[in-house]
Amino acid sequence: MKILVPVKRVVDYNVKVRVKADGTGVDIANVKMSMNPFDEIAVEEAVRLKEAGIATEVVAVSCGVAACQETIRAAMAIGADRGILVESEIELQPLAVAKLLKALCDKEQPTVVICGKQAIDDDSNQTGQMLAALLGWPQATFASKVQLADGVASVMREIDGGLETLEMKLPAVVTTDLRLNEPRYATLPNIMKAKKKPLDIVKPADLGVDVTPRLATLKVAEPPKRSAGVRVADVAQLVDKLKNEAKVI
Repeated sequence: MKILVPVKRVVDYNVKVRVKADGTGVDIANVKMSMNPFDEIAVEEAVRLKEAGIATEVVAVSCGVAACQETIRAAMAIGADRGILVESEIELQPLAVAKLLKALCDKEQPTVVICGKQAIDDDSNQTGQMLAALLGWPQATFASKVQLADGVASVMREIDGGLETLEMKLPAVVTTDLRLNEPRYATLPNIMKAKKKPLDIVKPADLGVDVTPRLATLKVAEPPKRSAGVRVADVAQLVDKLKNEAKVI
């Protein structure tokens, strides 16, 4: 069983994001970049399935600039066997990424695609669903537990009313939620081994995919700053402010 895991290079979650002065986007100059946390969970789950003897190979895939090789190497340090970079200088939107992954799935023939439910930079939560639609595969999103056996995937997912368990035939697409697992720290020996693992680089044109953006970002702006809180003398004054100033009652 081969598992394909898409990983995205994003601004590290500990970094305070700054908007460019001209409002065209987020400033990533001299900013620490790392693997999307949800994708890290996906890699960990795939590696655990391999360690359990269920999967035979884990392939990490990233789409983007050349620096995304670092993200793939990070996935290899966790336990992925090899990597593929679809190199493009063009901004890749969810549909373009889904088409690229579909082309790679046609080539690699994985049994399962495990990806993060969303990226923390654009929060689109679209790529996994689009990929499943393009492939015509069943999908289970927001997975908090995954079991694979006898050509069937059993996935527990959190919903508003509690927990829901889905069963679907393989091949399938699974997107991960935060409670699925806790990713391991990459050890120094594994980081060194990751440098020697194979990493193939292809272009979108090699896969026959047009990645021209379909959407245009008009403006990026920071949310308005919250005003400072005030103290009130008594309940009557609180009610008055909620009614006449905040207008919430």
